[in-house]
Amino acid sequence: MSLETQQKLQQLMQMPADKRYSYLLEQAKANQQLWILTDEHGSVMLNTEDEDCVPVWPEQGLAEYWATGEWADCKAQAISLSDWLARWTPGLQSDDLFIVASPNPDEAGLVLDPDMFDEDLRR
Repeated sequence: MSLETQQKLQQLMQMPADKRYSYLLEQAKANQQLWILTDEHGSVMLNTEDEDCVPVWPEQGLAEYWATGEWADCKAQAISLSDWLARWTPGLQSDDLFIVASPNPDEAGLVLDPDMFDEDLRR
């Protein structure tokens, strides 16, 4: 990864959670995909005090930037926006899971209900 790319990723990760969320929506719509992290068990999950969440990012580099320490073996995986809307949203809803938008290593990011995220992606 180039120094320029690393600097861009650091700048994006230092933005407040609401700005990272806006960037996630903008990039997901523009690129027609989202990024998750996976391991041998499937999608990586994060736990807040109240919810179990699937973290999502707008770019492969941002997902990989987060995958350090205990998550270093995880791989970034692209999910097409159409697949996300058709399969992931209903699956997350039925499993009572939430989404955490573009978490950075120091902050969880916005936690969203799958319906709310779906609505924002469709706007």
